[in-house]
Amino acid sequence: MSKLWDDLKENMKEWSSAAVEKAEEVSKVAVAKTEELTKISKIKLEILQLQRDRRREREALGKLVYGQAKDDNMVNFTGNAEFFTHVENIDEISTAIAEKDNEIDRIKSEYNINDSDVSKAIDVEPVVEESPGEANTEEKTESD
Repeated sequence: MSKLWDDLKENMKEWSSAAVEKAEEVSKVAVAKTEELTKISKIKLEILQLQRDRRREREALGKLVYGQAKDDNMVNFTGNAEFFTHVENIDEISTAIAEKDNEIDRIKSEYNINDSDVSKAIDVEPVVEESPGEANTEEKTESD
């Protein structure tokens, strides 16, 4: 009986050592993946801020165009520095957003992270921007 007990104790030590090693490996992988998901989260927040900035630029451009068309009856913006500044800002912000999206894709592919991992870890709704001339239907239904 003591031989059986000694064998059992020895096997338990081996199993527990193997379990500890495996747990360490799993935790290292989990920590690495969590770090990358944190990086992706940070980039997604930066994208949201950039989208807000782009929306503000578009609104400012729209106000400028509206004001020029209504007050001055002018629809030709050749030589209008303010108009082209807004257009350039919108283009720069759009480029920055695309770069951030590419950075997220690079991190996902490098660390083998799929979209379901990201969506589980990050609960951020993307900013949906209306295209020019598109009416906001939610506001219309609420006021009815």
